[in-house]
Amino acid sequence: MFLKYDIGIPCIFFELTGFYCPGCGATRAIASLIRLNPYQALRYNPLTIILLLPSIIYLIYKYIFNGKKSVPNWIWCVLLIITILFGILRNIPVFYYLAPTVIS
Repeated sequence: MFLKYDIGIPCIFFELTGFYCPGCGATRAIASLIRLNPYQALRYNPLTIILLLPSIIYLIYKYIFNGKKSVPNWIWCVLLIITILFGILRNIPVFYYLAPTVIS
């Protein structure tokens, strides 16, 4: 298979601070989706997987309307708040399940 090797992009934020950023595990999550393993993808980075479908829908919508419609600013603010909260929560021990983990 083309994703045979475990080659990932290291997270500079994690390397410097020891904390997970909101994007930690996103590359592995997408690779897991390509391998048709959605559960593992959610374990690596649930935010990436949850936001993937709306992003694809938005891109299709944008393509159909030739870029004439745009996303309202309040949606960008909500997404930013969700991303920041996710980044904070995944570093709190109570929410250990939000950290990137490998299932066996």
